[in-house]
Amino acid sequence: MENKPGSTDPKTRFDKANRKVTSYTQYSSIAFQMLGTIGLGVWGGMKLDEWQGNRLPVWTIVLALTAIGASLYLFIKGLPKE
Repeated sequence: MENKPGSTDPKTRFDKANRKVTSYTQYSSIAFQMLGTIGLGVWGGMKLDEWQGNRLPVWTIVLALTAIGASLYLFIKGLPKE
């Protein structure tokens, strides 16, 4: 079998597809981790506000912003070093 210019062998195509799938799963797992962290912060803040009887949702705001900061930190830390 001859290699024509512009054609790629199946192994090279498989490696390219595998890299795409790997990066997709890595970034989607980071997105779910961020979603879970922020959701947990908001839920915890709502429960604390409910427990304390706050009229202004102070704990919800504080814990939501803290969770956003933590999830951004984990996102930046989890980026590939390439």
